[in-house]
Amino acid sequence: MTDKLFDTVLVANRGEIAVRVIRTLRAIGIRSVAVFSDADAGARHVAEADVAVRLGPAPVRQSYLCIEALLDAIRRTGAQAVHPGYGFLSENADFAAALDEAGVVFIGPPVGAIRTMGDKISAKAAVSQFGVPVVPGISRPGLTDDELVAGAAEVGFPVLVKPSAGGGGKGMRVVQEPDELPAALISARREAASAFGDDTLFLERFVLNPRHIEVQVLADRHGNVVHLGERECSLQRRHQKVIEEAPSPLLDAETRARIGAAACDTARSVDYTGAGTVEFIVSADRPDEFFFMEMNTRLQVEHPVTEMVTGHDLVEHQVRIAAGQRLPIAQDDIRLDGHAIEARVYAEDPGRQFLPTGGDVIGLREPAGAGVRVDSGLRVGTVVGSDYDPMLAKVITHAEDRAAALRALDAALADTAVLGLTTNVEFLRFLLADPDVAAGRLDTGLLDRRMPDFVPAAARDEDLIAAACYRWSCSWPAAPDSPWEVPSGWRIAGAAPLTLRLRAGDRTDHVSLTGTPSAATAAVEDGPRRAVVTRCDGDRLAITVDGLRSEYLVATHGEQVWLAAAGRVTMVEEVREAPVRPDDAHAGDAELTSPMPGAVVAIGVEDGAAVTAGTVVVTVEAMKMEHALSAPVDGVVDLLVAAGEQVKVGQVLARITASEEPQS
Repeated sequence: MTDKLFDTVLVANRGEIAVRVIRTLRAIGIRSVAVFSDADAGARHVAEADVAVRLGPAPVRQSYLCIEALLDAIRRTGAQAVHPGYGFLSENADFAAALDEAGVVFIGPPVGAIRTMGDKISAKAAVSQFGVPVVPGISRPGLTDDELVAGAAEVGFPVLVKPSAGGGGKGMRVVQEPDELPAALISARREAASAFGDDTLFLERFVLNPRHIEVQVLADRHGNVVHLGERECSLQRRHQKVIEEAPSPLLDAETRARIGAAACDTARSVDYTGAGTVEFIVSADRPDEFFFMEMNTRLQVEHPVTEMVTGHDLVEHQVRIAAGQRLPIAQDDIRLDGHAIEARVYAEDPGRQFLPTGGDVIGLREPAGAGVRVDSGLRVGTVVGSDYDPMLAKVITHAEDRAAALRALDAALADTAVLGLTTNVEFLRFLLADPDVAAGRLDTGLLDRRMPDFVPAAARDEDLIAAACYRWSCSWPAAPDSPWEVPSGWRIAGAAPLTLRLRAGDRTDHVSLTGTPSAATAAVEDGPRRAVVTRCDGDRLAITVDGLRSEYLVATHGEQVWLAAAGRVTMVEEVREAPVRPDDAHAGDAELTSPMPGAVVAIGVEDGAAVTAGTVVVTVEAMKMEHALSAPVDGVVDLLVAAGEQVKVGQVLARITASEEPQS
């Protein structure tokens, strides 16, 4: 292996991950190859790469997880190396071995390191031999339920049941009392077998008030290993990180040095090369005591915060190490400058139990400026569906201290707007405002404890007026043939205002307008008449209501008007008037709409069947989450979809015509 860099590198990933890797490849003069599924044909990473190759249909096993399709793309493009990104095949030892057999460099660690660290039991055994502290527990292959129950008392309750394979919290159970353990083992084995094809379990002592702290390491093929400080990743939801920062506000300089040395020893225990992350659990009650959890043998989603405080491009280091070059830095060369914080932007609805969302990106605003970085896979026209992970982008800020970085991140999120689908940005700002977060009093359960307190902000009257004026201006004729064609409300007998029925979140109101879009009078329901001045320039809308000015980024999709202003995104939808004649509709009729974009995985009844309230009619799945939709009333079902059909959020799946008599 020479130390010459590669001519062509294939990026075996998608979205913001691929965009970020391609950026570095371009900066160091390497030709990039993107791969894509049919669902991603128009994606940003495809447009930004030098070459793009189709893998197959949208399902991941026919595209991004199909090793044969990736090998074919490598042969067709002459790629000499593959960067796996993170997720998908990034920690797949079989993929790394297949590349090695094909004579292609895997920009990642050796196959042996992936296999060892991919099994939590073997990983604990390997690092223990190098003196790395591990959580007390029982961890050997093939433990039966009886052996785990028998050994739990010695470990000490509460205990954490963990699968040996996989991650993401699947199969994990916290057990407080001995009599709860047998049932927890049964359900954990079932979930682990389903998720990973391996039901091997082990036990660890559950650390009270746990904090999740990880250390970034780099190792070359010449025996040099360094760490680049730690990241605090305690703000999690269901074991998925949401906000990360570097350095941790918990550790002092002495502990930072010890945990960094333990991370380097972890890498040495498996002859690691490349970039990797060693994850530790630390008790908030005893911050000087830490235990090894696992090693991620890849780049991490949250790596930008490390790059911001150290000034090192981790992807460039990965590429150079894979090409055989020595690390150009020693441990004493690494300095942590200031503080960096990252927030993950997801396509999910925090106001509806974080259900996945989706749709077309019809408008986009991303923050910029000194100390602000955005890693994003978005552009206007991006279609966000249910085939892949719901993470859309990451917003990162860097400042001289933690308080300043928090303020900068909140301001950057206020300037982040994705129009066309609901995201978690408002919840992220809610979380940053929490006093414990501001003070650095973190633990892995904090976010889940705060979730019930979050209430999405309601649409303001000004938002409804802005949406109405924007819809109104679209219908304003450029050259009317007569005054009757102008929707001004003018009539001989007096004003007849244009009235729109608008829905925003939980509120539905009438907005009445008279005058012209540039100078109007508006009223919301029976409220006071308000003077309105509107200025519209493409996707920019300025509206002054009773002297108070608001500026919006605006986009429309069908009957929907999406508005971004004052750090919030509001969707206002024009809706039909409710029927007023008895024969127009039954008062009890109901529609079942999809709460998320996904696939119909089951139909519970036949078309035309009589059902009772509570009967499951349709089940939708997205992001490995199922949601059953039940009939809210007794009645007759009119099915509008079939099993296997892809559906959009808000799509009507079935109608229930209410029965006059309850069904028996």
